[in-house]
Amino acid sequence: MTDPLTLYPALTNVTPSLAALGGSAGPLNVATGAVLFAEHAPCQGFPLVLQGEVKVSRHSGDGRSLELYRVVPGELCLVSSACLFRSQPLSAHGVTTKPTTLLLITPPVFSQWLETPAFRNAVLGLFAERMADLTGLIDAVAFQRLDQRLAAALLGRGQDLALTHQTLADELGTVREIVSRLLRRFEREGWVELARERIHISNSAALRAVAAALRA
Repeated sequence: MTDPLTLYPALTNVTPSLAALGGSAGPLNVATGAVLFAEHAPCQGFPLVLQGEVKVSRHSGDGRSLELYRVVPGELCLVSSACLFRSQPLSAHGVTTKPTTLLLITPPVFSQWLETPAFRNAVLGLFAERMADLTGLIDAVAFQRLDQRLAAALLGRGQDLALTHQTLADELGTVREIVSRLLRRFEREGWVELARERIHISNSAALRAVAAALRA
């Protein structure tokens, strides 16, 4: 496992140091699909991902889910830091997408770390980066056609995709029925072949042509 200070160099001079925390912060080994934090719940700590990946999403009242971003080793979680800054409940939920190892920094220690300029600047830089990402996501959801976004989502995964329609709906922030309807249209056009939890790409050039409109 990579040294946490190699992944997070901004922690080099924080007080208390990672070494001083000992085992109180972990590391914690978490299985795939584990819920690390839940929307509207109080924040239990600030996660530092050492291995694996965490998907951060928001749920709607009708059961839809929209992925906001993913946290990989060396990156920081915007939702957790915003919650700790404001002392308010979490605005999204985090689920591991693969076996994950992380440190969980308690809220009091996080507050102490913010007194270190390098760490504070890293967190503020995170806000700027994630804001740009979320602006792009808003543009995609609000202004781009779903068929174009679905075509783009299918590309780059190989010819045979082990994906459910619900998984694609979650990625695109819509409902399964709409994704299924569009996939059946793609199938009628001869672009894909559908099977149970499988999608075969028959005409990737046609999908690329549809997806290209996203960048036009």
